[in-house]
Amino acid sequence: MRYLFFYLVAINVIAFFMMGYDKTQAMHRERRVPEKRLFAVAAIGGAFGMLMGMRVFRHKTKHRSFTAGVPALLALNVILVLVYWGNS
Repeated sequence: MRYLFFYLVAINVIAFFMMGYDKTQAMHRERRVPEKRLFAVAAIGGAFGMLMGMRVFRHKTKHRSFTAGVPALLALNVILVLVYWGNS
């Protein structure tokens, strides 16, 4: 269980900073982080960090796929952690 905790902290920190990086890249009109990659990180446990990054950096907040998709992935992340925790 301890490894899961450290994994989730790390992936959420990465997701948070990915949103900040993508926002900076967008502001400078430089190469961006692909949306598929952002969703992939959210799907593998980083949805909370991604959601916090969206709010803090005010990034991707007008994209319906993100405003609906990231909270849905967060719910899935929570369910999977609870199932794992219940089976441990």
